[in-house]
Amino acid sequence: MTLNMLLSHLPALQVVVPLLAAPLCALLRPRHLAWAVATLTSWVCLLISLTLVAQVQAGGTLRYTFGGWPSPWGIEYVVDLLGAYVLLIVSLIAALVLPYARRSVEREIDPEHHSLFYTALLLCLCGLLGIVITGDAFNLFVFLEISSLSTYTLISFGRDRRALTASYQYLIMGTIGATFFLIGVGLLYVLTGTLNMADLAERIVPLAESRTLHTAFAFILVGVSLKLALFPLHLWLPNAYAHAPSVVSAFIASTATKVAVYVVVRFIFSLFGYRFAFDQMQLDWVLLPLAIIGIFTASVVAVFQENVKRMLAYSSLAQIGYMMLGISLDSVTGLTASLLHLFNHALMKGALFMALGAVFYRIGSVQLGQMAGLGRQMPWTLGAVVAGGLSLIGVPLTVGFISKWYLILAVIEQGWWILAALVLVTSLIALVYMWRVVETSYFQPRPAGAVIAGEAPLSLIAPTWLLVLANLYFGIDTGFTIDLAGSAAAALIGGEP
Repeated sequence: MTLNMLLSHLPALQVVVPLLAAPLCALLRPRHLAWAVATLTSWVCLLISLTLVAQVQAGGTLRYTFGGWPSPWGIEYVVDLLGAYVLLIVSLIAALVLPYARRSVEREIDPEHHSLFYTALLLCLCGLLGIVITGDAFNLFVFLEISSLSTYTLISFGRDRRALTASYQYLIMGTIGATFFLIGVGLLYVLTGTLNMADLAERIVPLAESRTLHTAFAFILVGVSLKLALFPLHLWLPNAYAHAPSVVSAFIASTATKVAVYVVVRFIFSLFGYRFAFDQMQLDWVLLPLAIIGIFTASVVAVFQENVKRMLAYSSLAQIGYMMLGISLDSVTGLTASLLHLFNHALMKGALFMALGAVFYRIGSVQLGQMAGLGRQMPWTLGAVVAGGLSLIGVPLTVGFISKWYLILAVIEQGWWILAALVLVTSLIALVYMWRVVETSYFQPRPAGAVIAGEAPLSLIAPTWLLVLANLYFGIDTGFTIDLAGSAAAALIGGEP
């Protein structure tokens, strides 16, 4: 009986556990204890996510109401197939990043700030999980702000003074995005008198011609596009990824933009309805060109970067473009490709940024010139970079290949062979900038007077290689991810109110 009661409260515990653990970390002055609490919390969140995935697959959508108030009067948490899928992505990355964090944080962040760092990281985790699980539009905004404010703080912990500038730039852009989003939600409330997203989806159906509804849609889309760094609203992202501590870069690159893409999918397909979005608002005429320009521009700019973290940041902008391209195709296959890439890109970018964190741990830099000859001195670390790079390019037997295969299938379904060629060309551009890293690391000698680096500690290498192996495993055994992404896409497009 007790176990059944516990299982019934898992949707609430998914958010409550990191929310309660965060202030506990702030009170724990021994920094190793704060790290232990944060790590244990992330594992609990992963266990809850796995259980929720199993429950949703077995019994369908879960609904959890607070205080006995049924929706739409009370706050409701909703876990459907898509939500369970994204909860799993976020909690999985957190569960691997936090064991990695202890040595990396000791190297990059002042000791007196460690407890506050883990507090902010758990608050960010809480906010991201809350965004995914909530069924209330205003509640989503609250969790969006929790995750954003904690992310600004996490970025500012970087020892490079440019981290403060990057954090401030993200603060300004993020605040503008949150304001746009809140204005859109406010307009929806004025129009319908409700904030529950399921109730909103029903009430806006007869209001499709309302200019207020059109305006709300535009404000929400622009606000979320700022958060996910859709071209040309991406200016905050390269500096944020490049100058944040390694743990922060790995975590937010793998989770934050993915959750923002989830919000776009949720509002387009579940709340407004894809017929309204694509037929009436002609969203594809906006998303498609922005996605194409973003993919090509970011891929080309990445080739010329000397800071490898900045190179991967521009690569992330291109990958965001791939996801938005899939959404803009308005098809089950296109949406499946986007949802697949949510998971797959989290794996590849998590592995790459964690490997670069191991490089920084040894030589104090991720400048391309400083990495010359490291392939022989740090074989496991640079091996992870190579494996992650192959996945990023889309080589067969990696998760990157699966994502791009489905995206090309979706494009060909529309008869757009030129776009299929673009996906292949930008994959070759990814080969160019990743080859620069491989060539420098393996075929150039160490610079005169450079630090003689040894292999990174096992606590950094082990989580990194777990993600690398996940890139290979889910690139070979695709049943789990394709089933989840395909079922979620079919439910979203087939389940319009």
